[in-house]
Amino acid sequence: MSSHLTERRLALIHRVIVPDQKYPTEYAILVTDSRSVFIRQKKTRSSYWLRGEMKFGTALVTDVIPKTHEAVVSLVMGKEEPEFRAREFFVWLTMRRQGHRFQVYNFEMKYRQSPNAEPSIKFYMVPLGAYFKPERQTKSRETILREYAIEALEMFQKVLPAGIASS
Repeated sequence: MSSHLTERRLALIHRVIVPDQKYPTEYAILVTDSRSVFIRQKKTRSSYWLRGEMKFGTALVTDVIPKTHEAVVSLVMGKEEPEFRAREFFVWLTMRRQGHRFQVYNFEMKYRQSPNAEPSIKFYMVPLGAYFKPERQTKSRETILREYAIEALEMFQKVLPAGIASS
């Protein structure tokens, strides 16, 4: 008689971007009641554009690294205000014309890989255009990005042990 545990799907985070020196990596995260599964997406954009999307919170989703909730040591939500470079002048000009100052939200997850190793992964919460565009009719970019990140944090707080996830 084989018995298997069923996992209940709680959420699918369509896109997170993990910065890297060579090339940012895109993931989707499937969150169940017992683990978070990072699903690596295929490369879809050049490093230049992907880094810009990550920085300004305007990206789309593009292998699997399972992380059980028991392995997660901490999850911290942070926010950054993007710094613009000369080649991003037109993006800066557009943002300035919109009159919005906004924050890009990120999460840093530390997990136990072995008794001596606690690596971390940093990822950015970036809503898909299908989510972002309808919301943009009534809300500012800053509000949409903040609400999206807070929803993700609350979802993680439900499945992680008490005190692991914080802002």
